[in-house]
Amino acid sequence: MAVRPVRKMGDPVLLQVAAPVTEFGTPELAELLADMMDTMAAENGAGIAAPQIGVSLQVVIFGVGKNPRYPDAEEVAFTELINPVLTPLTDEQQEGWEGCLSVPGMRGLVPRYTKIRYQGRDRDGGVIDRTVEGFHAIVVQHEVDHLLGKLYPMRIRDLSRFGFSDVLFPGQDLQDD
Repeated sequence: MAVRPVRKMGDPVLLQVAAPVTEFGTPELAELLADMMDTMAAENGAGIAAPQIGVSLQVVIFGVGKNPRYPDAEEVAFTELINPVLTPLTDEQQEGWEGCLSVPGMRGLVPRYTKIRYQGRDRDGGVIDRTVEGFHAIVVQHEVDHLLGKLYPMRIRDLSRFGFSDVLFPGQDLQDD
């Protein structure tokens, strides 16, 4: 398929609430998922949402295996998640440093729920229903935010904890998520 350009903060499509997918198992959905996979792989990302490649549909993919960008992260099974619904399973939140392909070169300290349930559909309309925590929960929340028109800087509580990666973490070769 194709590696598509990643939309950057300021692009109006990133501020829209994405439309739900109404037809599953279509060639168009398969092509979108393939393009998202190719783009995520080309960027060494942990996940990507359809709006990040200019398509305002409720589609995200994510997954982390052995990734040089996340050497200490737990593995997260590759998932295609369509029309997701997130439910926090605790009020507890933890702050962690996040970056984003749509906010290149920057990092911020973002609060995320520590345990969530996510539900949705796969490419053929099959049900997905998982309870997760840790890095897996963070990745899902970050990607689903894109479907709500939110970028991680909108969740930062203290803007003194937001800046350019090379300034915040000198000498570390951090890439965007």
